[in-house]
Amino acid sequence: MVESLNDKRAKFPKNKQKEFLKYIENKTQKTASQLASLLKIHPRTLREWKHEKYSIPLKSLKKLCDTANCNLPANVVIKQPFWWTKEAAKLGGQATYKKYGIIGGNQSTRQRHWKKWWNKEGKFKKENTKILKRKTIKKPRLSNDLAEFVGLVLGDGGITNRQITITLHYKNDKQYGVFVAKLIKRLFCVKPSIHYHKKKSVNAIVVSRTALVEFLVKNLGLKIGNKIRQQVDIPNWIKNNQKYALACLRGLVDTDGTIIKHSYNVKTKKYTYKKLAFTSKSIPLLQSVEEILSKLDIKHRRAGRGKYDIRVESRSAMERYFSLIGTHNPKHLKRYQK
Repeated sequence: MVESLNDKRAKFPKNKQKEFLKYIENKTQKTASQLASLLKIHPRTLREWKHEKYSIPLKSLKKLCDTANCNLPANVVIKQPFWWTKEAAKLGGQATYKKYGIIGGNQSTRQRHWKKWWNKEGKFKKENTKILKRKTIKKPRLSNDLAEFVGLVLGDGGITNRQITITLHYKNDKQYGVFVAKLIKRLFCVKPSIHYHKKKSVNAIVVSRTALVEFLVKNLGLKIGNKIRQQVDIPNWIKNNQKYALACLRGLVDTDGTIIKHSYNVKTKKYTYKKLAFTSKSIPLLQSVEEILSKLDIKHRRAGRGKYDIRVESRSAMERYFSLIGTHNPKHLKRYQK
């Protein structure tokens, strides 16, 4: 007899369920195992009934009485399915009231009571210590990899108080996203999570570490919040080192840059060449990018409305850019070589 959650249950007074089962064993001269087999239940279930851990399903009770040729006990109360949930909810409510002193009510009042409980008792409980323990990161030395990471954060990245997010196109930048995730793991010994946003067609590469945010801000010179409003710039430790500057520029262009295919006709002949464009509305950042390009003797110009675009257009300048700086974004390399 398979027990179902939808069965009605027989609720005995305290200690009476155990007495009843002993009576059935004596009356039928059957062992506990034989009775369990008769009811098609596990012997352990019968033992739990004897210990009054659980009530007996009404169907099982009737089967036992039929086997013993006796009437249903007069002292049982028949309970409907899930009768115990109301009692469990009541006990839960009492426990909540005992802990917080309020159930429901105003949200600010609940928060105030919770903070009072947390500061007085909750944060000292052993099971809550993991909540308070800050997750650590590896703090790398200054390097080309670190400078490139700073570049891609300045490009398509964002920093909040507890998170670093780098947003890339889910399809066009899929391979580059793998590179970025590996770079983060190599630098900080943290595996980032990747979240796909269908409406925006992007993958957000996210690291939730307060320790990493503090390292980027205090040690590397990055800023929390809106990059345009704060008019961010490449940190001095990068600008003062040519190798770091090249790596940072690669990170910037790999995220916020694009390769443009330009075609034009002269008489009946069609000419095609590639251009590189980097766009930002942070004036200090644009100026720093121009300085790096000028030091490398890579010809460029400002373009677009508001002059927020930096363009590298000539074939020789493009060749020099990809020779000296290069790219880790397969999308850019494919467009350049095509």
